[in-house]
Amino acid sequence: MLKGLGALGDMAGMMKKAQEMQGKMAQLQDDMHNIIVEGVSGAGLVKATCTAKGELKTLDIDPSIFNGDEKEVVEDLILAAIKDAQSKATERAQQEMAKLTEGMGLPADMKLPF
Repeated sequence: MLKGLGALGDMAGMMKKAQEMQGKMAQLQDDMHNIIVEGVSGAGLVKATCTAKGELKTLDIDPSIFNGDEKEVVEDLILAAIKDAQSKATERAQQEMAKLTEGMGLPADMKLPF
């Protein structure tokens, strides 16, 4: 396309790649709101779901754990499920970013902002 322009041709190619990556990053940002992960605790008695962006969406608690004497245990299970979901969300976001960077020919471990 711009073969006879030397460095200008390279710069134009880099700009095109940068614009392409910007578009893919924007799409990935939107997609992250639709990717759902689930965290669990207490052998599945408490389940928390959140988006890959870490936004808590649902919390499901098995009624069998509601015992007034075990309030602290229930609270701990809830926190553990939420933390598990958020950890999985972070991991999934990193996986999605790795796919994007590899597809663009960038190093897989390159850290880009979210």
